[in-house]
Amino acid sequence: MTARYLWILLAALAISPAQAQNTAVEALRKAGTLERLHGYEGKGAPGFVHDPAWPQPLPHHWVIGDIGGIAVDKHDHIWVLQRPRSVSSTDAGMQGAAAKDAKGNPISALGHPRPNGALNGCCNPAPSVLEFDRAGKLVHAWGGPGDPGFLDTKCRGQDGCVWPAREHGIYVDENDFVYLAGNGQEVNFHGQYPWAPNFGNDSQILKFKADGSFVLQIGTAGAKGPNSNDTKGGVNGTPEPFWPADMAVDAKSGLLYVADGYGNRRVLIVAAATGKYVGHFGAYGQNPVIGENEDVRARAPGSDPGEGAGTWPDDYKAGRLKPSFFRSPVHCAKLANDGLLYVCDRGNNRVQIFKASEVGKPCGNPQGEIGKCGFVGEIHVAPQTSGGTSGTVNFSSDPKQTCMYVADLGNDVIYVINRQNLTELNRVGGGGRQGGMFHWPHMVAVDSQGNLYVGEVDGAARAQKYLRYGQEGCTGTGNANIGQYTAN
Repeated sequence: MTARYLWILLAALAISPAQAQNTAVEALRKAGTLERLHGYEGKGAPGFVHDPAWPQPLPHHWVIGDIGGIAVDKHDHIWVLQRPRSVSSTDAGMQGAAAKDAKGNPISALGHPRPNGALNGCCNPAPSVLEFDRAGKLVHAWGGPGDPGFLDTKCRGQDGCVWPAREHGIYVDENDFVYLAGNGQEVNFHGQYPWAPNFGNDSQILKFKADGSFVLQIGTAGAKGPNSNDTKGGVNGTPEPFWPADMAVDAKSGLLYVADGYGNRRVLIVAAATGKYVGHFGAYGQNPVIGENEDVRARAPGSDPGEGAGTWPDDYKAGRLKPSFFRSPVHCAKLANDGLLYVCDRGNNRVQIFKASEVGKPCGNPQGEIGKCGFVGEIHVAPQTSGGTSGTVNFSSDPKQTCMYVADLGNDVIYVINRQNLTELNRVGGGGRQGGMFHWPHMVAVDSQGNLYVGEVDGAARAQKYLRYGQEGCTGTGNANIGQYTAN
C-alpha cells in the first residue's frame, strides 16, 4: 500500500498516524507477541532474541537472493552481499523480456523465459550490495546485475573490473573501502542470459568505495584450476585466487587476508592498498601449501605412504583428525583485535588459529605443531558431521572479544564459544523455516552493541538480526566437544 493511499484510509477512518501505530502496537501486545519470541540464553554467555522487524521492507518491489556475505562497518551499518542470479523466475516476475536466448526465445535479464512478457506484479531482484543501518533501513544499494547500468558504467571489463558470476564474501575496512569476491564456476549454472559469465571461473577480488565507485581488482577472472603455491604474480604482482570465499583487512598492518578458498587451499595475503602479493599459507601455517583440491594424494600426518586422504568422513572414521591440508572450502579468514587470525577450514570441520604477524613466509609444519609457522591451535566443530560445519567466525563486542561465534551450515546452528578456553557455552538457532531458525547459516556479523546478523543460502535467502541481551562477553567453561549432538 502506498503512503498516499494509507493517508486516505486514515483520513476516512479519522485515525491519526500516531493512533494507527499505537493500534498496531496494541494488537501485538494483545497477541502476546513479545512474550512468545524465543530467546537463546546460555550460562556465562550473551543471550539473543530474534528481531522479526529487521530489515525493513525494501523499495522498488526488490527481493533478495541467497546471502553471499554480510559485514558490519565502523558506523554500525550492515552490509549484505546477495545473489540476484539465485532469484527464481516467479520471484523476479516483474521482469519482462530483455533479450533473446540462442534459440531466439524471449528471456528476462536473469535469463528466465518470457514469451508473454512480465509474469506478475512482484518482484525485481535487488542490487547485489545492500547497506542497512542498525534499525534495518536501507541506506544505499548498488552493484551487480540487479543494478541497471552498473556493469556498463561502473564495473567495466576495460577498466579492469569484472563482476563475479556468484557473489561470495564482503568486508568493509576502517577507511570505508568495500571488498567483495565470488565463487562462480565456469559452467553456466543458471541458463543463458545476456550477461552470462563467459570469462571462466571467479578468481578475482574487487575493491570499491562505499558508493560503489571501482578502485581496483585483485587477480583476474578466469583461473583454469587450483594453484595454491603460485607466487609468480599477475595483476599488481598478485597470484591468482581461485573461487575466493571471504576476506578481512588488518587496520594496523594494511594487509588483506583472503580465504582462497573453494578452488585453492590457502589463505592469500596481499597489501590492501595496492593488491600486491605479500604471502600465503595453508593448514598449520605451511608454505608451500600441501596438496591441491584436485589432488587425492595429499596425506594426513601419520598415514601410510601412498594412502589417499579421501573425504573428511573417511578421515574422521579412521581417526585422522589432523589433515595437513585445508579441504575445500577454506571459507573464512577473520581477524580478532588481539592479532589472532581464525581460518575456517569448512571441509575439515575445524577452525585453525594463527598469529597473523607470523604467517605467510616459507615454513614447514606437517605434524601441526603449536608454535611453528604462526600456528596457535585449532578446534573441531561437530567433527562427527559429514562436512561443512565450520563455515564462518565472528566475535563479541566486548573489548577482549571473549566470545567466538561459529556458524554451522550442516547443523543449522551458531555456536557461542568462549575464546579463552575454546569451549561451547550456548547455541543460537536450529534447523527450521520459522523466524529465528536457520536453513544454511552462511555468514555472521556483529555490531558494536553485540547484536548478531546472519545470512542464509541454499534457497533461504534471508538476512536475520538477533538482539543481544544480558552480559556482553563470555565467561566460564562449557562443553569441550563443540557441536556435540543432543537429544533435544
